[in-house]
Amino acid sequence: MFRPVLQILLFVALMTFASSGMSIAQERAALIADSVSIDPQGRLIASGGVEVFYQGRKLRASRIVYDKATDRLVIEGPILFVDGTDSVLVADQAELSADLTEGILTSARLVLNRELQLAASQIQRIGGRYTQMENVVASSCKVCAGNPTPLWEIRARKVIHDQEARQIYFDRAQFRVAGMPVAWFPRLRMPDPTLKRATGFLTPTIRTTSGLGTGIKQPYFVALGPHRDITITPYLSSRSGRTVELRYRQAFATGNIEINGALTLDQILPGQTRHYLKAVGEFGLPNDFTLRFSGAVVSDAGYLLDYGLGEEDRLDSRIEVTRTRRNEYISGRVVGIRSYRAGEVNSTLPSVISDFTFHRRFSGGPLGGEAGLKFQTHSHYRSSDKSAVDSNADGINDGRDVSRASLRLDWRRNWMLPMGMVGTVLGEVRADAYKIGQDAAFGGSYTRMHGGMAAELRWPWLKTGNSGVAHVIEPVVQFVWSPKGTETLPNEDSRLVEFDENNLFSLNRYPGTDAVERGGHVNLGLTYTRIAPSGWTIAAAGGRVFRDTDLGQFTVASGLDGQKSDWLAAVKVTSPQGFGLDHRMIVNDSFDVNKSETRLSVLGEKFGLAGTYVWVVADTAEDRADPISELLVDGNYKLTDNWTAFSQARYDFEADRANRAAIGLQFRNECVSVDLSLSRRFTSSTSVKPTTDFGLSVDLVGLGSGVGAGPSRVCRR
Repeated sequence: MFRPVLQILLFVALMTFASSGMSIAQERAALIADSVSIDPQGRLIASGGVEVFYQGRKLRASRIVYDKATDRLVIEGPILFVDGTDSVLVADQAELSADLTEGILTSARLVLNRELQLAASQIQRIGGRYTQMENVVASSCKVCAGNPTPLWEIRARKVIHDQEARQIYFDRAQFRVAGMPVAWFPRLRMPDPTLKRATGFLTPTIRTTSGLGTGIKQPYFVALGPHRDITITPYLSSRSGRTVELRYRQAFATGNIEINGALTLDQILPGQTRHYLKAVGEFGLPNDFTLRFSGAVVSDAGYLLDYGLGEEDRLDSRIEVTRTRRNEYISGRVVGIRSYRAGEVNSTLPSVISDFTFHRRFSGGPLGGEAGLKFQTHSHYRSSDKSAVDSNADGINDGRDVSRASLRLDWRRNWMLPMGMVGTVLGEVRADAYKIGQDAAFGGSYTRMHGGMAAELRWPWLKTGNSGVAHVIEPVVQFVWSPKGTETLPNEDSRLVEFDENNLFSLNRYPGTDAVERGGHVNLGLTYTRIAPSGWTIAAAGGRVFRDTDLGQFTVASGLDGQKSDWLAAVKVTSPQGFGLDHRMIVNDSFDVNKSETRLSVLGEKFGLAGTYVWVVADTAEDRADPISELLVDGNYKLTDNWTAFSQARYDFEADRANRAAIGLQFRNECVSVDLSLSRRFTSSTSVKPTTDFGLSVDLVGLGSGVGAGPSRVCRR
């Protein structure tokens, strides 16, 4: 018969504290058992579902005998001993001290972080800190009766687990794969799975490329303290490639920094030392400000691609201070840019850029509605001193330097009208001051005043069917007035204009400050939304812009040129089953598509597929002599619970060739993770060549890899 919880306090407290002279007021032990008795020798005997709780430790057994004379516990199994939250001991029988910190367990297993298991013929507990094991087999793989050999294991004569330092020490260790010995170590140390940072070797990676041959990366991690570390990664390849990669990280009370770099000698550029360095950081400042900075340098244009370090061909270094609040945004930054693109000359590009922005929103006031105030400054510098030469034919003199200050005030207010209509009045006014240097055509100081106002009418129609499906149709008409004027300022930040459903009813569709949308026009649009209780959603929008005069402000590809713009059409479909469609296009009166983007995604129980197709007509005004027609496909398929296949491809229909293709295969179970990848980059330039890249990575779960366990294998008879 099961008894209530019995607090065997005096026995355990006296046996623990008598020898040390400590008072009985110390932490007490609790004992739960079906029956408790004291034999003629004065031994306490607990049997049947025994549980002992003491100082965060928990012990379960079928029978426990406490001998007061020896201050020992004799325990019969099956035994389950939980020491904290990350360490579990399982044994057949044991003899332990009364405080559970000393003793011997036989036919025992130690389980760490629910991942790594260490089975031993005998386990000895020492001082509550060390666990010493004899004749050990360590693995995180599931072992079945029909297949008792794990995928991998470490066998050792003796193993010591330091619970405080969270380290495991192996003596005369042998590493086996599928039962076959592959490596032997006289001494081996590794962190236990509960330790996130420990000095030592990390998982190696095998990489094969057409330019470097086959190579291996072997990272070595050094914990320099609780808040900083460094990782050193030698990379040796078969084609005389010698590289050392470094990563340094440090955390501070208010932020962190990370520095990555590499030095290389190879046969791609014989006799040259190739290198790169990148640093990033973020810190919190007083008054809710945040400081962010980043910097990057590289020795040559192809280095990052050759070594799989990134695909950037324009590197920027910046320092920025920002603050974001509910109705306020403040930002100040300085940016340095260096290009490695073929055909670009750094002296003719803005190499140093500085910006400051103050944006504040207001509600209420004498006019009601919502208003905003935005103040900006901008400057950029080119190192070229040629003020009357346009060597790259981009429409900008090589040495042009620009400084600008802008102030904008906007306001908007809505009214509810009869029959459910919504009326809106909005407007803005702005002032810009420019100073342009080293430009024979635009040199000097300029000012510009511009504004606009609009009246807008919306009439939403709502219908709900018997099945709960809601339909919303909303026609919108917006009348916009702004002065025509004549643009006399150079345009550098607003040369590419996107016309979509998000800016159909905007006063100014230019993305930057240098250009403003001028002249009166009417924006017409219609939106439709269908929302079903099942989770299906359909949203569609269409519209067009009509102008009183064509001022020649926009390019053909933008879809906004002419007295009548092209037709804008967009649709978005989502379903609870994982299907998604997002499509927008711009079509002229002849039904010629000038711009189109379609994204389709399907997410199933065993697969995921996403594809994006982009079409943009050629337009020399946007520095695009040829049209863009590209397809990007990305997918994965779960072959089994443990195997997953990945693929990616990018195809250029205009060039009739693939830009990139990649396939991959991943295997994950409870004890191992294997990643295989094969990719091919087909594009080339004066600085990079087409390359094929093969990668292999093997992580053993439970050995400090940081890779989580996958689905466990199923034991079959």
